[in-house]
Amino acid sequence: MAILHPYLPYAPWPRPAGHRLPGIMPLDRADWLLVDVAYAAQMAERARLLAERPDDVLGLLPEGQAAAAELLATVLGDLPDHGFALEGETVHCPDGRRVALDRERPLWTLGHLVQADFCLLQKPPGAAEHLLTGAVLCFPSSWTLSEKLGRPLMRIHRPVADYDAAMGARVQRLFDAIRAEQPLWRANLLDYTQPDLFHPRREADPKQRHASTSYLRSERQCLLRLPQSGAVVFSIHTAVIHRDQLTPEQAAALPAHLRSTQPGL
Repeated sequence: MAILHPYLPYAPWPRPAGHRLPGIMPLDRADWLLVDVAYAAQMAERARLLAERPDDVLGLLPEGQAAAAELLATVLGDLPDHGFALEGETVHCPDGRRVALDRERPLWTLGHLVQADFCLLQKPPGAAEHLLTGAVLCFPSSWTLSEKLGRPLMRIHRPVADYDAAMGARVQRLFDAIRAEQPLWRANLLDYTQPDLFHPRREADPKQRHASTSYLRSERQCLLRLPQSGAVVFSIHTAVIHRDQLTPEQAAALPAHLRSTQPGL
């Protein structure tokens, strides 16, 4: 079933700051989470994937457990500003669902609450890079969680042509410098022939090339440092639209943007 947005809820690429790789911009802390018009449909799909394919969409290493618990607490603190109500250990969601908190499964619980996927990246003492220690990833865009879990940033991005040593060093410096009070964000835009939100691809699988595509997939990617664990949260809020839904300004800037960008993780 296609779950499409009627418009893009974010589109920074027509602006110069959003066009240059990696296109990182500061973000108001209050704007970290989004609840948009596709909330109910996307949450139903997330619930299905978490029930039917938990091994594909969830992963957490022992060293990421404390950060996952902190992330859940952080999101719960933000939810009342986005139309949620907390009653004891139950969350009343904007689509009418009630989600019982399972604090023993923080990423599983988060997957039932908000549209965004969450990746936890932590830098062990003495390590040169952050590692992916946990994730709830219901809507992967051409990557597979099991291949990335426990890997450092450079290894995670190995299939990305533009992610060379210089880019990797820039991103690592960025991760080291993120402050808890100042989250960051960027957005990508990718063309697809199918609108599927769950779109995994293993590194060894060939990329499919098509002369024309009907759908555009955009990820609003945010970086937030958790103050207690020091983990960096990489959140991914996904929107899929038909090409015809772009505004004239977005459509005019699209060709140059697609030529200059590659998928993320």
